[in-house]
Amino acid sequence: MELPPNLAALAALIGSWSGPGEGAYPTSRSFSYQETITFTCNGKPFLEYVQRTQSPDGRPMHTETGYLRHRGDGHVEFVLAQPTGQVEIGEGDLTAADGGLDIQLDGRVLSTSTAKEVTGSRRVYRLRGDRLETRFEMAAVGQPMTQHLVSNLMRSG
Repeated sequence: MELPPNLAALAALIGSWSGPGEGAYPTSRSFSYQETITFTCNGKPFLEYVQRTQSPDGRPMHTETGYLRHRGDGHVEFVLAQPTGQVEIGEGDLTAADGGLDIQLDGRVLSTSTAKEVTGSRRVYRLRGDRLETRFEMAAVGQPMTQHLVSNLMRSG
C-alpha cells in the first residue's frame, strides 16, 4: 500500500512497539506495566493508533484508540478515545532530531459525566531507530500538569 505524502514524516512509526512502563501520580501508588502501541496506515491520510497496557502478571489495565494526523508541515493532531470516559484532542509539533523524530502534543480533554476529571494532557513521543520512548502528563482530579506515565518501547514483529 502506498503511503499518502502527508504521512512520509511519520512512516518510521508504522508497526508495533512493546516494552515496560512506569506510572505514578500524586493521588495513586506507583506501578509498573507492559505496553504495546501499534500504528497502522490503511491508505487514508492518517495513522490508526491502538495502545494497550497490562500488569506485570498479564492482567489488562488500559487501552485507547485513535488517529494521528499530519498535514505535512510539521503540525500533528491526535484524536483519542478512552474507555475511562475521556476523549482527548492533542495538537503539536513533529520535529526531526538526532536521526529520529520527536512529537509533543498538548491536549484538551472532554469527559463524560461519570469519568474522573481530567482537564489537560501532554504526550511526548521520541523515536530513535527501533526505540520509541513515550511520556504522558496530565492535569486531573485537582492536580496540576504532572508526569503520569513513561515507557521505553522497542519495535516488535
